[in-house]
Amino acid sequence: MDDIKGRPAACAACDADGENAACKQKDGRAGKGCPTLTQREVLERANKEYEHRDVHEFARQASIQEAECYANRRQEPYVLQPSKPRIVEICEFAGKMNYRRLGLAFCYGLRKEAALVEKILNSHGFEVVSVICKAGRTSKSKIGVKDEEKVRIGTDESMCNPIYQARLLNHEKVDFNVLLGLCVGHDSLFFKYAEAPTTVLAVKDRVMGHNPLAAIYVSNTYYQKLQHPGIC
Repeated sequence: MDDIKGRPAACAACDADGENAACKQKDGRAGKGCPTLTQREVLERANKEYEHRDVHEFARQASIQEAECYANRRQEPYVLQPSKPRIVEICEFAGKMNYRRLGLAFCYGLRKEAALVEKILNSHGFEVVSVICKAGRTSKSKIGVKDEEKVRIGTDESMCNPIYQARLLNHEKVDFNVLLGLCVGHDSLFFKYAEAPTTVLAVKDRVMGHNPLAAIYVSNTYYQKLQHPGIC
């Protein structure tokens, strides 16, 4: 215990076996910087938030939804068997929370995907309010973007406007937001300004077909450059 006190949380670097780690088992092994053992006061304050009625129900339904994404859970011995794609999870969770009006904030580059998502959400009985990132046609010059810093140099390029997306959905009083492909940073601003709870259906990765983990999976083989940014 003494060798992990005073260290910042470092769960990603934990060398304890997953199922026998301190965060899973009462007497489990703790890695260096284990917040389960070292940050009890922070943990207690966080856990107290679940006493709020709305937070309690949101967290309870999220945990129920997590379990329902696996099939044959009563089998012995149990082997993990995932059974639902994320779009189904979103529909089911929104239903559990009795949400009816959903906000869909999406990227201009995923217009076709957004149309399909809206159709699916409608088919599950939800009303959808959707807003594209370029809505409002605000020039990038407003935030000081130089001509050579634009995607299409020499044009009056519209900026992505996640604050407008968030505030428009706030104005429409949606129950729950779904993000689809917003850029890095733009998604952060949306989270900051959105009033309703927000989930992410997909994130943008222009190279990996919106599957950013693909680069991580090959970072020890074909894409080792990712771990050696200073080498040409």
